[in-house]
Amino acid sequence: MLQRVILVMLSILYIGNISAQEKITWSREGNSYYVNEDNRIAKYTLPNRSSTVVVDRHKLMPSGKKTALNIRNFIFSTDEKKVLIYTNTKKVWRQDTRGDYWLYDLTTGSLKQLGIGLPESSLMFAKFSPDGSKVAYVSNYNLYVEEATTNKVKQLTSDGSRKLINGTFDWAYEEEFFCRDGFRWAADSKQIAFWQINARTTSDYYMINNTDSIYPKIVPVEYPVAGTQPSPYKIGVVNVETAQTKWMDIPTDTVLQTYVPRMEWAANSNELIIQHLNRKQNDSKLFICNATTGKSNMIYEETDKAWIDILPLWDDDYAYGGWDWINGGKEFVWATEKDGWRHLYRISRDGKKETLITNGNYDVMDIVRIDEKGGYVYFMASPDNGTQKYLYRTKLDGKGKAERVSPANQQGTHEYNLSPDAKFAMHNFSNYYTRPTSEWITLPAHTGVNGGSDVNNAVAAADKSRFPLQFFKIKTADNVEMDAWMLRPENFDSTKKYPVVFQVYTEPWGQLVKDEFGTGYNFLYRGNMAKDGYIYITIDNRGTPCPKGREWRKCVYRQIGQININDQAMAAKEILKWPFVDKDRIAVWGWSGGGSATLNLMFQHPEIYKTGIAIAAVGNQLTYDNIYQERYMGLPQENREDFVKGSPITYVKNLKGNLLYIHGTGDDNVHYDNAEMLLNELIKYNKQFQFMPYPNRTHSISEGEGTNLHLSTLYTNYLRANCPPGGK
Repeated sequence: MLQRVILVMLSILYIGNISAQEKITWSREGNSYYVNEDNRIAKYTLPNRSSTVVVDRHKLMPSGKKTALNIRNFIFSTDEKKVLIYTNTKKVWRQDTRGDYWLYDLTTGSLKQLGIGLPESSLMFAKFSPDGSKVAYVSNYNLYVEEATTNKVKQLTSDGSRKLINGTFDWAYEEEFFCRDGFRWAADSKQIAFWQINARTTSDYYMINNTDSIYPKIVPVEYPVAGTQPSPYKIGVVNVETAQTKWMDIPTDTVLQTYVPRMEWAANSNELIIQHLNRKQNDSKLFICNATTGKSNMIYEETDKAWIDILPLWDDDYAYGGWDWINGGKEFVWATEKDGWRHLYRISRDGKKETLITNGNYDVMDIVRIDEKGGYVYFMASPDNGTQKYLYRTKLDGKGKAERVSPANQQGTHEYNLSPDAKFAMHNFSNYYTRPTSEWITLPAHTGVNGGSDVNNAVAAADKSRFPLQFFKIKTADNVEMDAWMLRPENFDSTKKYPVVFQVYTEPWGQLVKDEFGTGYNFLYRGNMAKDGYIYITIDNRGTPCPKGREWRKCVYRQIGQININDQAMAAKEILKWPFVDKDRIAVWGWSGGGSATLNLMFQHPEIYKTGIAIAAVGNQLTYDNIYQERYMGLPQENREDFVKGSPITYVKNLKGNLLYIHGTGDDNVHYDNAEMLLNELIKYNKQFQFMPYPNRTHSISEGEGTNLHLSTLYTNYLRANCPPGGK
């Protein structure tokens, strides 16, 4: 994933003890939830939100220590009599998924650490067995199981290494499929299904750490670039008593290789269900695998001329939480775009029968909750406005019409965390002028549990005039209509001419034109763009993940760097016709995929864009990882010319304007060699530019004292110097 970096500093309005961004854990009753409150676990019961402290701080003080454990996360056993405390965490690429786990027994009050003897902060994804008697976890690429009462540990795999990964994933699976937790307990608590990723044939990319010691250190990352084989996988089922593993027999392409991004137990302890993708990710097969024999049987297949998305729209940090089985395991709910829109179907276990659940010209952006008892599926959608997001529901039998649950007077972006019985929800709302607000509601009435509505109050109190953002649509000469937003200068005078700064992303992983709080805010600019006299604009071109149907999103297949760039440039040409726009002061900037777009716009359309600031950009598509690049561009072995045509490095010789290029030398995502390849081409054609490498910084360029201030100062000074603000 070309990670979109938008760090918006928001003021979060607190409602009671729960903030709009705080994580909750639903209890098995459905009308209560647990939350971490300043290193103690509290339980709240709805609708009156009465609370009790379930685990106080002093209960989490290890023997011989003077301070309690710092709770990063907690996981309850099924019977909610034991809880795992996740603490002392470390990052693995994007998230802190390594740490220490402690088990607290609510009945006995005992507290003990798991994985004694294993390295500090090395345990990953610890989870109770369904019967609560054991805990499984990964450490150093191997899978372990530990008795909850005796702390007896059994190692279930022993061949794990950085290049042979059990129970978790390599860099590419984590980055592009959001696969991190790589094992699943069976319902009988006797077996564990897990992934094994073989990265032995995947070449390492060597990052150089020049800052942490006198002698440079090499940091290897197993990284398969476009055109190289993915790491082969295996799916195994290990018996927790014997530590014997049965490998599933899954058909694969041994030459090109394939992917398995999803795997779960198939609503029993005898079978697994997996999603199998071909190398191009345009053929998806579902297999049922017998856990005893390893035999697999294909039950469902879907193909697409472009690619098949396995993730919801909108969710940047999506992590799949289970397979949606219904009807006692006889059917499951599945999303597909095969009719041109992302719709939900119920599929029979053998794949022979399917029923359309949602129907109409709209996309299901995400499933929120399946209320099988009530007969509904709750989902997010926005049929009439691609910049917004609302809660809908429809009958699970496919015989009803979608009904909007979010109130009509709350125009903007909604998020919901529904209780298991779909009777309560934590509701979060914002739009561009209403700060993020949380409230507890009852469903389907969507009324506050206290009888009022904190969101309604926030919307009514919001001062729209303080946020002079304007959403609009722009239509190009070739009849492409796109959503956009614009922030005009304060004291705007239509008789004057103003500079325009475009912020871009443009690729299939990022939508920027959203009606949510923070839109229009440039976190890199030191000052107020509107007050200083800039017109600030963002446009979402075709190919961005907007809820506008399959064709909108997938028409860019094999043409990233062409169609998306042309859409942006043609829209800019229309904007340049506005009488108050200064054609000589047109700037563009972006990060990651937006950095790539900035380079392409500067190089392919130098007559439009006079100043560009590109951060952490892919200059050459052949250097980026295979899962992302091949999904959207095909295989370089078959259509290398498309990769070349879409790469900024191809058009360097056309540069005429002012270019600032920024890259972290420790970027594990878009590697630093992109920068040096691009620099070589700029030098070759005697193109003058400004370059800023940030030593040992990653893709976010956020590490190190003073980095954020330095980066924003650099950005602001360059923009002001080369695209001066103010009306003339």
